[in-house]
Amino acid sequence: MTTVVASAPAPATVDTPRWVRPAVAVLLLGTAALYLTNLAVSGWGNDFYAMAVQAGTWDWKAWFFGSLDPGNVVTVDKPPLSLWVMGLSGRIFGFSSWSMLVPDALAGVAAVGLLYLAVRRLSGPVAGLLAGSLLALTPVAALMFRFNNPDAFLVLLLVAAGYFLVRALENASTKWLLLAGAAIGFGFLDKMLQAFLVLPAFVLAYLVAAPTSLGRRLWQLLAAAGAVVVSAGWWVLAVALWPVSDRPYISGSTNNSVLELAFGYNGLGRIFGQGHGGGGGAVRPDPSAVSGARAGAVHGFGGQTGLTRLFSEQFGGEASWLLPAALIGLVAGLWFSRRAPRTDRTRAALLLWGAWTVVSVLVFSYMSGIIHPYYTVALAPGIAATVAISATELWRGREYLAPRVVLAAMLAATVAWSFLLLDRTPSWQPWVRYAVLGLGVVGVFALLFAAARRVVAVLAVVAALLGMASFTVATASTAHTGGSPASGPQTGRKGRVGFGGPATSNAELNRLLATATTKWAAAETGAMQAAGLALNSGKPVLAVGGFSGSDPAPTLAQFQQYVAQGEIHYFVVPRTGRGGSADRAGRAGPGGFGGSRGTSAKITAWVEQTFHASTVGGTTVYDLTQK
Repeated sequence: MTTVVASAPAPATVDTPRWVRPAVAVLLLGTAALYLTNLAVSGWGNDFYAMAVQAGTWDWKAWFFGSLDPGNVVTVDKPPLSLWVMGLSGRIFGFSSWSMLVPDALAGVAAVGLLYLAVRRLSGPVAGLLAGSLLALTPVAALMFRFNNPDAFLVLLLVAAGYFLVRALENASTKWLLLAGAAIGFGFLDKMLQAFLVLPAFVLAYLVAAPTSLGRRLWQLLAAAGAVVVSAGWWVLAVALWPVSDRPYISGSTNNSVLELAFGYNGLGRIFGQGHGGGGGAVRPDPSAVSGARAGAVHGFGGQTGLTRLFSEQFGGEASWLLPAALIGLVAGLWFSRRAPRTDRTRAALLLWGAWTVVSVLVFSYMSGIIHPYYTVALAPGIAATVAISATELWRGREYLAPRVVLAAMLAATVAWSFLLLDRTPSWQPWVRYAVLGLGVVGVFALLFAAARRVVAVLAVVAALLGMASFTVATASTAHTGGSPASGPQTGRKGRVGFGGPATSNAELNRLLATATTKWAAAETGAMQAAGLALNSGKPVLAVGGFSGSDPAPTLAQFQQYVAQGEIHYFVVPRTGRGGSADRAGRAGPGGFGGSRGTSAKITAWVEQTFHASTVGGTTVYDLTQK
């Protein structure tokens, strides 16, 4: 039995069955249809990133830095790789919801294709097709590959890195290992340290299974680490060497530094709970400090830490559908292959994708800083590949009792957990969960006792995937906006929109801004507020203080200089009900983030004291060209 389970074929050296290419075509076309159909239903998605994409279509420097406005006052609080792709699409096709979101959807199709190729090379075309299908049908994948957050391109780059590592494992290729490191480095330029969560899995798989000496494996890994540093560091170095007076402020950092942002707010702060970002040291929302409707809006900032987090009400429906099966299959696969040669292909594949899954699960479960449920999209490739590889290898050994029992356990765990997840939305298609339960019971029995192989396989796959696939289709057909979107159907489930949006469009204010001919049509405290103005009016808007309004950009002196030079026409006070509460001076801050503090508060106070207020469409506006 050990030999059967541990000896995968060498797909790169055998003839490909005639049915494989049509099956791959169906997989990719089906994924494209799922991710591209009615793509613009979510509008601008996350207004915050859409504002930066818009700025990048107006100004190349804004595109390079990921600035929130074409005047390059302050950046987004992430690196700009995803903005580069979406911005180029907007320049080519014109800036619109469609041109912005299509690159994310195509990134999803490419990720599915690359996962198929990676799994196929070590475990055969059946496992590859199953892995690609599982990734495509994961609800959080359908969510993020149809959205403009950075996560879509992060997943694509990490799956590409996995494919490169698999190629390196085949013959201890330095070239492919360097490419894997470069892909992870570019992942850093998309979402910083989250890209490094796969590194332990990559190092483990290569150290254990690469067909070369230990010394060569070590120096190759050191070279790959250099590739990570170079591919991640070139942009960081460019920003550091660029004159500070000629570039935007790095939002979320405390000292205008990309490295401080990477290892502070966007790095260790996420792990250990230091929820500070921005020069003003503003604390990001804590759901424990918010009640009522606001608590539902920002609940996605973490919840309780622990191994049950990814199965909780907030996180469970995103990517955990097959997680129990993946863990069962991983343990079984490693046990059955324990006596295999060091370079065994199946064990290498399980170490790669299994360690990817386990490390990410542990980090996401115990990180005490800001975490959104959609972060778990980075888990989806690991879970999909682990389930596909282990299930395929166990199926090959189905003549033996032990593999059949493990397969039955994987199916039973998946069916039971799917039923519980579907039961959390009892008013939505209740027949689905009962169909899953009924098919699952029959499938488990058939795995243990039936002899009709193909019928059993089809029944087991349908039972395992029906609930997850239904949730995914509902996700793809639902509009998602704001900073913390969630998977699943619209049934009043908490956390659907999340903080920040979408901003209410004020037609009268938009018409007013459309007449402005200044460098910035308006300024408003906090990007989550200013984004709505920029997107709805089609005019540049200065987001005072960056994301939350707490960054020292611009300073009061800089703002006064802009006004004196006639570069800002209006100052808009955030309205109550546009993602947060604010009084006339905006002292409560946009989105409840405490944005009107420090420099932002000084600017607001100076505007109030210097200029006269008027009301436009229910919004308080100051004309900065008239005192």
